[in-house]
Amino acid sequence: MSVDTQAATDRLMRFLAVEGVTGKEAAIGRELAAALEESGVPSDAIRLDDANTRIPVPTETGNLIVDLPGRGAMHNQPRIMFMTHMDTVPLCAGAKPKLAGRKIVNEAKTALGGDNRAGCGVLVTLAAELAKQQLDHPPITLLFCVREESGLWGARHVKTADLGSPVMAFNYDGGSASNVTIGAVGADRWQVEIFGRASHAGVAPERGISSTMILALALADVKAGGWFGKVVKGKRQGTSNVGPVTGGDGRPAGDATNVVTDYVHVRGESRSHDSKFFREITKAYKAAFEKAAKRVKNSDGKSGRVKFKAETDYYPFRMKEGLPVVKRAAAAVSDVGGRPALRAANGGLDANWMVRHGVPTVTFGAGQNEPHTIDEWINLDEYDRACTLALRLATTQEATR
Repeated sequence: MSVDTQAATDRLMRFLAVEGVTGKEAAIGRELAAALEESGVPSDAIRLDDANTRIPVPTETGNLIVDLPGRGAMHNQPRIMFMTHMDTVPLCAGAKPKLAGRKIVNEAKTALGGDNRAGCGVLVTLAAELAKQQLDHPPITLLFCVREESGLWGARHVKTADLGSPVMAFNYDGGSASNVTIGAVGADRWQVEIFGRASHAGVAPERGISSTMILALALADVKAGGWFGKVVKGKRQGTSNVGPVTGGDGRPAGDATNVVTDYVHVRGESRSHDSKFFREITKAYKAAFEKAAKRVKNSDGKSGRVKFKAETDYYPFRMKEGLPVVKRAAAAVSDVGGRPALRAANGGLDANWMVRHGVPTVTFGAGQNEPHTIDEWINLDEYDRACTLALRLATTQEATR
């Protein structure tokens, strides 16, 4: 089973040159739609959904959805889906892709955007090869999600009715094409507002209540309790991190060194493959902040206070190895010369939400390396294998149920 690898690389280079950071995917969406039409997909089979109207953060456009009717002997088999995300992290703005042998590298001091323009290249190449070679295949949905990098929002808010009820899905994200990712962590995102009391730090520091000190005591307590970073409690494991610390809306926490800081805003996350455990990690942070607020008092005996909010960002999942989607994925990797490596991811994937929506979804890589860094590069051998793998998955006549 062959793929026009030169055409596939040309598409990838084309997509890498189009900026589309998370939340600003309109331009890359137009480019993908144009490339799909050039590949033989009718314009009326390509549409944008309205997920962006439900996403609670500004998002230029909805998810791009493509309907490919079945063909030949497989035309009436159950529908399957191929998906990826079309946004990049903000660090990719200004990327300048360059071919360097069997790699694509970056001439700019930015991230490249292989995560996830490589996935976009795989899906468009799949549509192009199915049309060019007139191969038999079941009905197929192609889904290009928005805002994956900032919270899996596109996959979270897609309407499953818009997808045509696929019985299984194959997601392309990071790493090797031989990686068969069948599970991933779940995560809470939390935030805490710390309220203190301002006073002159030189004239009457005792009258102030330092929000900064409340933060320091809380984090020291979290660290001492083993709840920060890699978290291991018996057989249970997870991770946590403290992210931005500000005065709200991007302002600094505190106005000056001679004023006791009266407000601090903190954001963080808790992750685990165990849905109960990442919530327990979050509870440990909440308890630490509440305890610290009570400890910091001024000369009048008044203490600080905190307002802690947490929300589950995505849910963990782990599919059984005997599921049809897993068996089909592993067999296809072997068929294209790879050695299937079944694994679980420690990061969130659009697959987290697709599984939650009731569509069992396996994730593969497409040659992306060192994503989210200025050292990002794409392995074209792995990218070519990912394209061939997609074609194999789409045309296999193995059972889908």
